[in-house]
Amino acid sequence: MKLPLYQVDAFTDHLFGGNPAAICPLTNWIPDEVMQKIALENSLSETAFFVKDGHAYHIRWFTPTLEVRLCGHATLASSHVLFNHLGYKEDTIHFHSKSGHLEVGKNGDLLVLDFPSDEPTRVAMPEGMAEAIGGIPKECYMGKTDYLLVFDTQEDIIRLQPDFHLLKQLPVRGIIITAKGDESDFVSRFFAPAAGVDEDPVTGSAHTTLIPYWSKLLGKRKMKAIQLSARRGHLDCENLGDRVLIGGECRTYLTGEITI
Repeated sequence: MKLPLYQVDAFTDHLFGGNPAAICPLTNWIPDEVMQKIALENSLSETAFFVKDGHAYHIRWFTPTLEVRLCGHATLASSHVLFNHLGYKEDTIHFHSKSGHLEVGKNGDLLVLDFPSDEPTRVAMPEGMAEAIGGIPKECYMGKTDYLLVFDTQEDIIRLQPDFHLLKQLPVRGIIITAKGDESDFVSRFFAPAAGVDEDPVTGSAHTTLIPYWSKLLGKRKMKAIQLSARRGHLDCENLGDRVLIGGECRTYLTGEITI
């Protein structure tokens, strides 16, 4: 069986930036274990699979080691494939997912995710996290699945060198670190070694937590964000209360097919 495969750099306006995602459109679902093996073979932070479902699409996301409930950059990349390679003509794409209804709108070159908000709650710092992350944050919060650690400066975020072996032992999907930005409203990095991704280049799902936190702190509804990985990602953010908008550009790196 041959399946189409696209590799797209998301949240960037140039190749080799942002976060690469593999996108595999399907006409019908294939076995979960096969999708997981494809994701492992692709060796990217996420591989997305989608199937047309009436006027919408059912989408699922896999890291090299497990299926996740929400992925922003691979949803953005899937929309890029639909708009630019599969002839989708409307301005908005509707997705069904394990995180509920998702939308992606097109505004020129910008694609905008409409995702549920994940407002964090302040919590005590878990034992061993400071050692694992390589620094002591001034505040610690928890969203649905990820910790949010707040530091003083952008330089703090750049300088931190986590111990991924120690992070993997912590009972949490991912850890977001963030601070006020020098050239943007806020900056961040994201680590998820327990999910098979030591550092994710750009993480849309993390911004469902970052946007409500920074919107409240800064008193702003619309914000610019940079994720400070080696590849860097640029995100246009907007807080709508129970929903958030996360915008970015995409570039196609590869089109082809796989044989399984």
